Amino acid sequence: MIEQDGFKLLNGLHDVCADQWDALACDDRGVLSPALSHTFLGTLEDTGCVGGATGWTPRHASLWRDGALIAAMPLYEKQHSYGEYVFDWAWAEAYARHGLSYYPKWVAALPFTPLPGRRILGRSPEARRALLHAVLTHVARSEHSSFHLLLQTEEETNWLRDAGLLIRQGVQFHWKNAGYEDFDEFLAGLNHEKRKKIRQERRRAAAHGLELRWLDGDTTSTDDWAFFHRCYALTYAMHRSTPYLNARFFPAFARRRPDAVRLLIASRGNQPVAAALFLCDAKTLYGRYWGAVEHLPFLHFELCYYQAIDYCIRHRLIAFEGGAQGEHKLARGLLPVVTRSAHWISDPRFRRAVDDYLSRETAGIGIYLDELDERTPFRRTPPD
Repeated sequence: MIEQDGFKLLNGLHDVCADQWDALACDDRGVLSPALSHTFLGTLEDTGCVGGATGWTPRHASLWRDGALIAAMPLYEKQHSYGEYVFDWAWAEAYARHGLSYYPKWVAALPFTPLPGRRILGRSPEARRALLHAVLTHVARSEHSSFHLLLQTEEETNWLRDAGLLIRQGVQFHWKNAGYEDFDEFLAGLNHEKRKKIRQERRRAAAHGLELRWLDGDTTSTDDWAFFHRCYALTYAMHRSTPYLNARFFPAFARRRPDAVRLLIASRGNQPVAAALFLCDAKTLYGRYWGAVEHLPFLHFELCYYQAIDYCIRHRLIAFEGGAQGEHKLARGLLPVVTRSAHWISDPRFRRAVDDYLSRETAGIGIYLDELDERTPFRRTPPD
């Protein structure tokens, strides 16, 4: 633990009380995002998904006054760029070509989880700004190449821009609940082409004759989690990649936060064939992972999008976030949302190069958003 003038870098979430962390992490409505919770981040550490030789070393930033936690930030020293969903591999490659080390770097983020939201937590804007100043002072004094704060709020983006960080934009696809009574009312708001396509895809998925079960952390079994992890690992294997989360993480988190987990399993008789995992809070469903042990056309769309939208409508949730990237989500009723990240580059030469790159990339994002708006799946005029 590094400490100076009330500012501490913690070696893990167990160095701070869960109630104190979670109280700071709630949004203005008092809602705690599941992936920002002490339980989620602490379970990543407890199960070895971060820490050790993973390349994610916890160095959570905290600010204390009279023994009380007044501000905090999920912060890591990184030895690579995996699991961040804001890609800077090209920057690392440029460093390497010039004989410089890009790693380690500082990253303020939710590991393996592209959920936008607060990253600078605090009792007040003043406490949050004080923590940001302390963090930036610390990283500037370190020998690391850079500091990256990922998928923060617009308010935090303004603070970070004012502090001199470079701002980067990205795009995710989210579904918003317009107060729909049922899935058919949602479909009625789409244009004819998209409405017809979704109905066709759902019929094709239903033709597989599978039983679908929604479970939470209290109703899932050991066998359910073993099957899900098998599906999860198969999805990564299909992309010639290695899963970030191990088999211990999922049941451990579900046991500790059963209300924050939703597992959708598709079965043929007593035999499960596919599964999709979601996180959930009081207002939003978050799509995370999916996998199947056999290829069944359109089942992915049914489990990961249509069932998720239907779940939100039935449970009066206001949004469904479909995760990182995925332009195909637009045709399923998820609309583009701008995401933001902030970057401090130590070397002034590379800082100028990155600044130039981001200027051109941001212009491209604007053009891309205009193109997506032209392709909206929703009716331009209300239905008769």
